[in-house]
Amino acid sequence: MAFQSGQRNQRRGGRMPTGAKWGIAAGVVVLLCGLLAASIRLGWLKLPGSGQPETTPPTVQPSEDRVIHLVAGGDLTVTDRVVASGASGYSDVFLDVVPVLSGGDLTVLNFEGNLYGEPYGTLHCSAPQTLAEALRNAGVDILQTANSKSIANGILGLGATVDGIRAAGMQSLGTYADSGEFERWQGFVIREVNGIRIALTAFTKGMDGSGLPAGSEDCVNLLYQDYSSTYQKVDEAGITRVLKAIAAEKPDFTIAFLHWGSEFNDQISTTQKKIIKLMGEQGVDAIIGTHPHYVQKMGFDEETGMFIAYSLGDFFGDGDKAGTDYSVLLDLEITRSGTTGKTAITGYDYTPIYRYEDPEGAVRLLRIREAMAAYESNCIERVTDTVYENMKAALTRIQGRVEG
Repeated sequence: MAFQSGQRNQRRGGRMPTGAKWGIAAGVVVLLCGLLAASIRLGWLKLPGSGQPETTPPTVQPSEDRVIHLVAGGDLTVTDRVVASGASGYSDVFLDVVPVLSGGDLTVLNFEGNLYGEPYGTLHCSAPQTLAEALRNAGVDILQTANSKSIANGILGLGATVDGIRAAGMQSLGTYADSGEFERWQGFVIREVNGIRIALTAFTKGMDGSGLPAGSEDCVNLLYQDYSSTYQKVDEAGITRVLKAIAAEKPDFTIAFLHWGSEFNDQISTTQKKIIKLMGEQGVDAIIGTHPHYVQKMGFDEETGMFIAYSLGDFFGDGDKAGTDYSVLLDLEITRSGTTGKTAITGYDYTPIYRYEDPEGAVRLLRIREAMAAYESNCIERVTDTVYENMKAALTRIQGRVEG
């Protein structure tokens, strides 16, 4: 009834009853008091003398840098002597370099041979599966298989090698059992380590003069169109195809492992320079080379800004020429900045190693500096006087070669 009376009163002159006015005013006061209290509580308003601190927008802290270490070694060439060194297992062969191989967040070697069963050794370039298993146990993650021996036993040997590497718990790089497998992998792999996505690919200059059979053209990543003869025509289309596929995946960092250059020769060819320029334009951040059997210079290329290690030397083989009994294990420090998000090489180092044959004929790979220190400390299992002098000379030569 009051409601009806109010309606009538509004129709008469639009005047609101006094009681209603006081009710609305009281409601407004209550609302304002509530807002004031909330403002003080939330720090939006500071009362004089209240001692309540003013609030400021939270500071956004930059993310931490992410750092990984990639370790790379040179050629492991399958020969009679290499096979024989593992007659009782290969663990002793690699024991001294395990701390370096296993110390990498990602470790890569160039495996210049096949896993194709018996007969083993130099003639057939075939190694027992136990060698692959020993490498995995020593800390190796990836084996480059794009090299001179990719098809030493034909496409069947290539496929068996890829399968054997995978069975040992590693990954092959640069070769594929068939063209369909190439299409699936597109010529590269991506490994995510500590939140950094690393793209890795591998190419070879050729395969000891052998050619790929029809229908198997994509089974090996190749640097040259004339890969079975003169190595003068860089396969720009083939290289670019793989590198563009990598770029489409937007990795943080890209490394190309190249089996290139000339054996027992320090000369950097015109076509190598052309390959460097092409790869730099296609987003490659680092090139790591093998094949010459010598340690060659490494560092940042002035023109492209890429890191290039032209050749790491022979990791394990039985070359008898001077300079083939020592090599280096490269350690690349790769960092993704938490501030900028960019990924780059923030340092590099190398461990000089030496192929040592003890008086009983057993072959082992030794870290040169540590072996020299053991000799100088007169340890029981120290190397011979002659080997010590050879190691001292090798250390000097390696430094000179790395610096170019």
